[in-house]
Amino acid sequence: MARVLGVSQSTISRAFTATASISEEMRTRVMTTAAELGYQPNVIARSLMTRRTNIVAIVLPNLTDPFYAVVLDELTQRLQPRGCQTLLFVPTPGQEVDEILPTLLQYQVDGIIITSATVSSAMARACAKRETPVVLLNRYVPGLEIHAVSCDNVAGGRQMAEFLLGQHHRRPAFVAGQLGASTSMDRQSGFVSRLQDDGVECVIEQGGDHTYQAGFDAALRLMRRSDPPDAIFFTSDIMAFGGMDALRSNGFIIPDHVSIAGFNGVPLAGWAAYDLTTIRHPFSQMADAALELLGFGDAEVTQSPTTRLIHGTLMDRGSTMSRSPERTRVRG
Repeated sequence: MARVLGVSQSTISRAFTATASISEEMRTRVMTTAAELGYQPNVIARSLMTRRTNIVAIVLPNLTDPFYAVVLDELTQRLQPRGCQTLLFVPTPGQEVDEILPTLLQYQVDGIIITSATVSSAMARACAKRETPVVLLNRYVPGLEIHAVSCDNVAGGRQMAEFLLGQHHRRPAFVAGQLGASTSMDRQSGFVSRLQDDGVECVIEQGGDHTYQAGFDAALRLMRRSDPPDAIFFTSDIMAFGGMDALRSNGFIIPDHVSIAGFNGVPLAGWAAYDLTTIRHPFSQMADAALELLGFGDAEVTQSPTTRLIHGTLMDRGSTMSRSPERTRVRG
């Protein structure tokens, strides 16, 4: 094809590389000729020469929580214009990320983004030895030599406590997620500490997995107490959805009987069926930061392990209401 056009092979290669410097006229000529000849570049062969595959692996814990669909979309929409594709890995139930990474590394990916999961120090060192950058997204591990990007969950928890206190709630409850998960622990820490500043005690309910069913069951346990809460803050939106459906199916009216709040800010939270008050993740900023730490941004890559915490936004919706006599509210 290079001979047909009278150009070098490198020119052909640049034409098929989205981020390469080449005139639009030449790119159009190459693409037109390629279509006529039925030519397709061999990206595998090219990766052997350039030592880059232009593939970023993304590890998601599941595909049932709408939070991960938003994360995947944000990352994909940023990678594709850079000429990169994504390779998706989802662990089987009970499978650890460390079990996936050896297989993942066989694909010679240019970077790895691990969402809402952790990786061992040994596996982090193995990735570093192969010069494969890794970023934890929506999770961090203190002391682990690895980049991490997360919503500021402590600040988000405090923000939600401040909001509920402002609505005169005095019997709040928090539904936690997986034991040991930094996201849930930090949200609980921020929420409880801010309540304690005002002398308000919080009931902690262990929900378990971040699932719809876990939220469903936790909400019923809380409302069957002799002193049921007047507000329930779930550590994730998907758990809050389960809690809301459980309460409605048992005759409770939201928010008249109990206010409900979540954390994530997935699009479904804004739908009329839930109208959920929640802390919305800074999805765009988190995706930008993750790609920058992988070396796909404009800034110089930071070699030393970095943890970036980004503030979320409280969305005041119809699932919460003031407990004051006036029952006033300000929508956000």
